[in-house]
Formats: sequence, C-alpha cells, structure tokens
Amino acid sequence: AYRQEKSQLNLRKLMSNSEALRQTLFRRINQAQEGTAMLVNLREEVLSHLRTHPDWGRIDLDLEHLLSSWFNRGFLQIKRIDWHSSAFILEKLMQYESVHSMNGWNDLRRRLAEDRRCYAFFHPVLRDEPLIFVEVALVKGMTSSVSSILDTDASILPAKQADTAIFYSINNCQKGLRGISFGDFLIKQVVSEIQKEIPTINTFATLSPVPGFRKWLTTQIENKNSPILNAKYREYLALLENSEWMSNKHSCKQLEPILSALCAYYLLNGKYRNKPYDPVARFHLHNGAQINRINWLDDKSENGINQSFGILVNYLYDTSMIECNHENYVHHGQIAASDSVIHLINSINVE
Repeated sequence: AYRQEKSQLNLRKLMSNSEALRQTLFRRINQAQEGTAMLVNLREEVLSHLRTHPDWGRIDLDLEHLLSSWFNRGFLQIKRIDWHSSAFILEKLMQYESVHSMNGWNDLRRRLAEDRRCYAFFHPVLRDEPLIFVEVALVKGMTSSVSSILDTDASILPAKQADTAIFYSINNCQKGLRGISFGDFLIKQVVSEIQKEIPTINTFATLSPVPGFRKWLTTQIENKNSPILNAKYREYLALLENSEWMSNKHSCKQLEPILSALCAYYLLNGKYRNKPYDPVARFHLHNGAQINRINWLDDKSENGINQSFGILVNYLYDTSMIECNHENYVHHGQIAASDSVIHLINSINVE
C-alpha cells in the first residue's frame, strides 16, 4: 500500500507492521519496577550466546534499538565519585575497573585523593549503577608512567598546583549496553567540569593501553612477506622469544626504538575497513584526540606486557583542535599525530 501511495497513514501502518512483537513485550517489561535493569541483563545474556545462537541477532538488534533510545545523552547524569560516595558505588568501582585492577580499599582511596578525580554517568532508572566512569590524575606536565599514578604511597599534589589532567582509566560497566556510546560525551563533559573547577589545568591527555599491538605484531612476524619487517628487524624481534627480555638492559635498549616505531606505525596504518585496528585508538581518535606520544615500557604489569610489550600512549585532547580532528577523522580518515610520532614512523624502512 505504501508503494502505491506514500502517505503518512500508510507509512505509519508499514512501520507498525514491520516492528517485531517482542518490542512491545520489551516496552511493557520496561514499565515494571527494575524492568530496565532486567532488559540490560537480558541483552548481556543474548550477546554472550550469539556465537552459538546467531539467530538471536535479531533480538539483539531490537534490544539495542530500544536501549539506545532509553540511554541517550539527554537522560544521563554526570556525577563525581569521591571517598564520601556510598559504599555501594565505591564497591562498584572496584568491581568494574578493568584497565588497572584495584588492590583493596587503600588503592581506591588513593585514586580518589585530592589530586585525583573520578566521574561517572548514571541513569535515573539505575540510580546506583554507573554506566561508565573515567579516572583522572591531576599532575604537573605530561606524565608517561602509569606506575607513578597507581602508586598508593605517592605524595599527594595540591590540586591547584596541577597543570595537566591525565585520563588513565575508562571503564564501561554494563555489558548489556555494548555498542551504545557514552565515552565521547563523558570525556568532553569531564574536561568542562575540570576547567571550571581548576582553571590552571590547560592540558588534557590520556595514558592509554594499546590492547591490539602485540597480536598485530605477532601476525606480522608470522607473515614471512610482511613489508614492514626486514631481516634486521626480525633479528632484533627474536629477542622477544626470551621471556626475560625485560630484565636485560641490553635487549631493552635494542628493542625500544624498533617496538616504539612499529607501535606508531600500527596506530596510524594498521587498519580494517579504513579504521584503526586498535579499539582504544578508534575511541580517542573519533573523539577528536591526537596521538601525541609513544611511551616505552611504562606498563610492566602482566596485562600490559601481554597487550603491547608495556607500551602506553598519550592521546592529547587539545580543546582548540578537538572538533577539527574529529571531522577530519570521521569524514576523511585522517589521523592527528604529533611530529614525534610521525618521526617514529618515518624511521621504519618499509621493504
């Protein structure tokens, strides 16, 4: 009927009849007490079984469609979490921290001290359940060491003496809301909140992991025809076969320039469907950040070594360039990078 007559009435009928009946069920569940939480958990369950039940993908699409509407930015509330927040919420922080795990209450307390900030998005229906939270260190200068930030015995810097805010941990809390973006809104909101509270802070950057680098490089090493690994590079990379390479200063000195350069190459040129392989890079570049600095062996945790040989990255949020960087990335695929990062890439002799 709509093909014959594209009227508003026929369009309404078409939309009504093409919508799955389960969406009506989901809306009714949402009206019940704690119904929203139930639907978020239901989607988490569906997502966890998609490999064995691919036909559940249509259920996932319907849930994602509805949850995207119910959890849009207009409903979200930003709140600062500090040591005086409810114990229930503080426990949630420890539970959901996935970037740098917390070792008990003392660790959490240091992360909420005067020179630290933690902000989260909440939804009115899930009052005590953070949807996403970001941890920030207030420091002097661009830091490259996550261990200094996580050191529970580190001296506390008076907030007004800081000139830089380092975002060092961003955590999505609800698996059932995967694919519904909050992080870009949260970072921009936090920048605004900190600028209002502490005007002396004029630099905003991250200290981020590179979760896909080691896996990508392993693939390149296994590819005997890789265009970026010549015989000299392969000779040095063979040092990684010794599990004790980190404790050998000579090995570290030889590996540093090569792995740093390859990491820079990976972030700018390692792509799938014209987007960076690395999920953290995709997130920050889409938000308008610049790849500012590659930091060698600054995360010596087991997870850091397994992900990226301990390499961390500073993504810079230059408030005067965020929108321009975002537009260039989204519409033209251009990645903003500092001169030092470009120099690292230029040092690679591509065969």
